[in-house]
Amino acid sequence: MRHREVGELMTREVVTVPRHATFKDIVRTLGEHGVSAVAVTDAARHPLGVISEGDLLPKSADQGDWFRSLPRPEPWESDKAASTKAEELMSAPAVCARPDWTVAEAARLMESQHVKRLLVVDDSDVLVGIVTRGDLLRIFLRDDDAIRREITGDILDRILHVDPSAVSVEVVDGQVALHGVVRFRSLIPAVERLCRSVDGVVRVTEQLAWETDDTGTAGR
Repeated sequence: MRHREVGELMTREVVTVPRHATFKDIVRTLGEHGVSAVAVTDAARHPLGVISEGDLLPKSADQGDWFRSLPRPEPWESDKAASTKAEELMSAPAVCARPDWTVAEAARLMESQHVKRLLVVDDSDVLVGIVTRGDLLRIFLRDDDAIRREITGDILDRILHVDPSAVSVEVVDGQVALHGVVRFRSLIPAVERLCRSVDGVVRVTEQLAWETDDTGTAGR
């Protein structure tokens, strides 16, 4: 099985600013490049942090009319509103991934760190790309026939040594349905688990019978 890697999905041309860039420099850079975030790097292109539109928004909120009653800002919002340089505005340290990470690895890091993007660095921690949540979701645009061929050829035949003619694999919009007979009952959870791990699979359902119950439990 081959999973698509971050290096295949990332954007290689990363918009960056130096740590001394001013607030207006950053806003201008976002607008010129049509992006929602920039990486802050040092002279060697080592990432120091990320500045997103969310990091800049407290400055706009701070411009509210003085005579209107507004919610009291959080301390971090006040700090951001008073900041004028990239090194003060950025979210740091930068959350980074490697080009050879799988989509699952990158997605787990995004979820655990509550971020919308990851900077991608090489073995020398030099910035080589950026990957967003939208980039990772592109695997679900994978062709149904490609998914079916991988399940039939790689999982059933080469990994589990199941006769592909004994199990039918139907894939519609990334949803996999398995029907047929396998030799051992214990193979069924393995088949289902491996099918779920295929890039582009949204859901797996199975209606599989078996020739030999090697689990010692009652069943169909």
